[in-house]
Amino acid sequence: MSIERVPPKHFPKVEFGRRGMALGVDFLIVWVVSSLLGGSQLGVQIVQILVFIVGWAILRVIVPYNNQGQSLGRYAFDIKVLEVESARVPDLQTLLRREGIICLGALLISITLSNIIRNPTAILLLIPLAIDCGAALSDTQLRQTLHDRFAKTMVISSRRGYSLDIKVKQIVDKVRRNMR
Repeated sequence: MSIERVPPKHFPKVEFGRRGMALGVDFLIVWVVSSLLGGSQLGVQIVQILVFIVGWAILRVIVPYNNQGQSLGRYAFDIKVLEVESARVPDLQTLLRREGIICLGALLISITLSNIIRNPTAILLLIPLAIDCGAALSDTQLRQTLHDRFAKTMVISSRRGYSLDIKVKQIVDKVRRNMR
């Protein structure tokens, strides 16, 4: 006899590609800002790290708390974050726990991008984020990553958003048709 975890309500699952693209949009925004405001020297400085952390907290904690669980990247791809138990937007403490973990992984990616030319072994800094996000591959019901499990949150599809992935697909299809 096995005990299976049953989600509290049925929500549409989000594909891994959309989740990755939403994270990529948020990361790109924060990384560009931290790179511009952090300094002009090679490598990563303390100011750059602090700007990255503050930017991440604003974009991934404060904005979703005030915007129905959607950051800019999640809004662009019609995704939102909810608590598993109540199916509501998480409170600030839950969002801070969740995004604190993923901020560490994103910060390591930022450090990797800044140092990859001088030190190719910096690519190993991608491993923590890969492990964290790779956990969603084994979860067939809620597709929770490790940071989602720790904060007891889930990522679901939303009707509210920009549908950037669908619009890009339409543009690509239109260009392909015109090329023929």
